[in-house]
Amino acid sequence: MTGPLQGIRVIELGLWVAAPATGGILADWGADVIKVEPPQGDPARMFGRMIGVDTGANPPFEMDNRSKRSIVADLGTASGRALVGDLLADADAFVTNVRPGALARAGLDFASLAERNPRLVYGLITGYGLEGPDADRAAYDVAAFWARAGIADLLTRPGDVPPFQRGGMGDHSAGMTLAAAVCAALVARQSTGAGQLVTTSLYRQGAYTVSFDLNTLVLTGQHVAIGQREAMGNPCMNNYATADGRRFWIVGLQGDRHWPALCRAVGRTEWLDDERYATPRARAVNARDLVAALDAVFATRTLDEWTAVFETEPDFFWSPVNSLDDVLADEQFHAAGGIVDVPDPDGGSVPMVATPADFHGTPWAPRGPAPRLGQHTEEILAELRSRHR
Repeated sequence: MTGPLQGIRVIELGLWVAAPATGGILADWGADVIKVEPPQGDPARMFGRMIGVDTGANPPFEMDNRSKRSIVADLGTASGRALVGDLLADADAFVTNVRPGALARAGLDFASLAERNPRLVYGLITGYGLEGPDADRAAYDVAAFWARAGIADLLTRPGDVPPFQRGGMGDHSAGMTLAAAVCAALVARQSTGAGQLVTTSLYRQGAYTVSFDLNTLVLTGQHVAIGQREAMGNPCMNNYATADGRRFWIVGLQGDRHWPALCRAVGRTEWLDDERYATPRARAVNARDLVAALDAVFATRTLDEWTAVFETEPDFFWSPVNSLDDVLADEQFHAAGGIVDVPDPDGGSVPMVATPADFHGTPWAPRGPAPRLGQHTEEILAELRSRHR
C-alpha cells in the first residue's frame, strides 16, 4: 500500500497550513515529502497550544504533516540556502507558500531552480496571485479566501456581522488544488521532459468556491438571491427541526419530482391538489404559510422517527445537520473511509481524518506520524551525499 506517487520526491518549504496541506496530500499518496523547516520550526507546530489542546498533542499539525520527513535549514545563511538548493537539484517537485519576493531573495524562485533542474515541477500557493499591486502581500486564508473573495459576505445574515471561518478551510481547499496541479504537471513532464511552474492563490480559490454566485454576476450582472428559511420558494430545499431539536436538510432541487415525495412523507397528499401549493409558482407565492405548516408537522416527531419515514420514499433526498460528534458516530462516515490509522513509533496506530481521495489500483496508507523538528536531518544529508558522489 504505497500509493500512486511512490518514487516521487517532493521538497516542501511550507508555513502554517496551505503548502503543508499540499505536501500532506502528496505524502498520503506515497510521495517522499521532505519538509524543510527553519531552526525554530514551522510555526504550525504551535497550533495545539493555540487551539487550547492541553495534552501536548497538535492535531492540526499531525493532520497536514504525517508521513513526511523533516530537515532543518536556515535560509538566512548561505549554507542553509545551498542545502535547499542541493535538495532541489534532483527533486521531482517543490511546494511552497512562502511569498515570491522572499523566495527570490533566497535564490529559490522558479527561474533559478529550473536552470539547475529543468525537470522540477514548482508548485506555489500565494495569497493573491503573481501579478498586481498585492502580489507580494502577506495573506492568511481568513483574509484572502474568506473575507476578500466574498465568502464571508455571502454567508452573513442581513443585519448581522460576518461569521468566522473554521481553521484552515481555505488553506486545505487551495492545498488540494495545488496537489492536483502538481500531479498534472508531473503527467505533462512525461511527454515534454520538462517541469513547469504551477500556481494557485487563496484569492482565486475563494472565488472559485463561490463561483455559482460570482459567475452569475459576471455573465448577467445579477446577484443570486439569498433565500430566507421561513420563506423559501421551494420548500424541498430547506432545513427543518424535529421534536427532539435536531435539524435536517431536504435537498429536493427538482420541485416537480420531489414535491410529491415530500407530501407523502408528511402525510399531506391533499396538498398535491391544493391550488395554493399545486405548482412551483404557487408554492413560491405561498412559501411562508407552507414552510410554517411543514415546521408544525416536522415538530411532531423525533429525527429517528422521521428517518424511518423518509427511508420509505426513494425520491425524498435529505440529510441530517450533523455536529462533529454526529459525524464521528456515523457508520457511513467510517464506511466511506473518513478515518485512517496512522502508525505511531510504539508500534500502535492513531486514528486521523483521511485525505479525500482513494486509488483502488494503487492504494495508499499513512506511513507514520508528523516528524519531530529536524528528525531526519542526518538521514537526508547522508542520502544527499550518496546521490552527489
